Amino acid sequence: MPNYARLHELVSHRVTFEYDTGAKIVGYIAACKPASGPVQVVVMSRVDILDDKGRVLEHHDEFSFVPNVLTNFRLTEGPS
Repeated sequence: MPNYARLHELVSHRVTFEYDTGAKIVGYIAACKPASGPVQVVVMSRVDILDDKGRVLEHHDEFSFVPNVLTNFRLTEGPS
Protein backbone atom coordinates (compact mmCIF):
# COMPACT_ATOMS: atom_id res chain seq x y z
CA MET A 1 0.00 0.00 0.00
CA PRO A 2 1.34 3.47 -0.82
CA ASN A 3 2.67 5.69 1.95
CA TYR A 4 0.15 8.54 1.62
CA ALA A 5 1.81 10.56 4.41
CA ARG A 6 4.87 10.90 2.14
CA LEU A 7 2.83 13.17 -0.14
CA HIS A 8 3.35 15.94 2.43
CA GLU A 9 7.05 15.92 1.46
CA LEU A 10 6.14 16.57 -2.18
CA VAL A 11 4.31 19.88 -1.70
CA SER A 12 5.51 22.35 -4.37
CA HIS A 13 6.94 19.50 -6.50
CA ARG A 14 5.66 18.38 -9.91
CA VAL A 15 4.18 14.91 -9.47
CA THR A 16 2.55 12.30 -11.72
CA PHE A 17 -0.24 10.06 -10.42
CA GLU A 18 -0.69 6.96 -12.64
CA TYR A 19 -3.79 4.78 -12.83
CA ASP A 20 -4.43 1.19 -13.89
CA THR A 21 -6.15 2.40 -17.09
CA GLY A 22 -3.02 4.28 -18.18
CA ALA A 23 -4.53 7.67 -17.34
CA LYS A 24 -2.34 10.16 -15.47
CA ILE A 25 -2.74 13.34 -13.45
CA VAL A 26 0.32 15.58 -13.69
CA GLY A 27 0.84 18.84 -11.82
CA TYR A 28 2.29 20.62 -8.80
CA ILE A 29 1.13 19.63 -5.31
CA ALA A 30 -0.06 22.82 -3.63
CA ALA A 31 -1.41 21.29 -0.41
CA CYS A 32 -2.37 18.05 1.30
CA LYS A 33 -5.38 17.56 3.54
CA PRO A 34 -5.34 16.97 6.42
CA ALA A 35 -2.15 18.95 7.12
CA SER A 36 -0.49 15.99 8.86
CA GLY A 37 -0.87 12.21 8.81
CA PRO A 38 -2.24 10.11 5.95
CA VAL A 39 -3.32 12.30 3.03
CA GLN A 40 -6.95 12.08 1.98
CA VAL A 41 -7.10 15.01 -0.47
CA VAL A 42 -4.40 16.55 -2.66
CA VAL A 43 -4.77 20.08 -4.01
CA MET A 44 -2.74 20.59 -7.19
CA SER A 45 -1.99 23.48 -9.50
CA ARG A 46 -1.26 23.62 -13.25
CA VAL A 47 -2.74 20.17 -13.75
CA ASP A 48 -3.08 18.10 -16.91
CA ILE A 49 -5.19 14.96 -17.01
CA LEU A 50 -3.82 12.62 -19.67
CA ASP A 51 -5.27 9.56 -21.35
CA ASP A 52 -3.39 6.29 -21.82
CA LYS A 53 -1.77 7.65 -24.99
CA GLY A 54 -0.48 10.80 -23.28
CA ARG A 55 -3.08 13.13 -24.82
CA VAL A 56 -4.33 15.97 -22.63
CA LEU A 57 -8.01 15.41 -21.81
CA GLU A 58 -8.32 18.35 -19.42
CA HIS A 59 -6.24 21.20 -18.02
CA HIS A 60 -6.96 22.84 -14.66
CA ASP A 61 -5.34 25.80 -12.92
CA GLU A 62 -6.35 24.13 -9.64
CA PHE A 63 -7.60 20.59 -9.08
CA SER A 64 -8.43 18.62 -5.92
CA PHE A 65 -8.76 14.86 -5.78
CA VAL A 66 -8.49 11.81 -3.53
CA PRO A 67 -5.14 10.11 -4.28
CA ASN A 68 -5.98 6.88 -2.44
CA VAL A 69 -6.66 3.44 -3.89
CA LEU A 70 -10.30 3.08 -4.92
CA THR A 71 -11.87 0.06 -3.24
CA ASN A 72 -15.42 0.26 -4.58
CA PHE A 73 -17.99 2.40 -6.32
CA ARG A 74 -21.76 2.09 -6.22
CA LEU A 75 -24.88 3.78 -7.47
CA THR A 76 -26.16 6.16 -4.81
CA GLU A 77 -29.07 7.66 -6.75
CA GLY A 78 -30.70 7.14 -10.11
CA PRO A 79 -32.00 4.23 -12.15
CA SER A 80 -31.11 0.77 -10.91
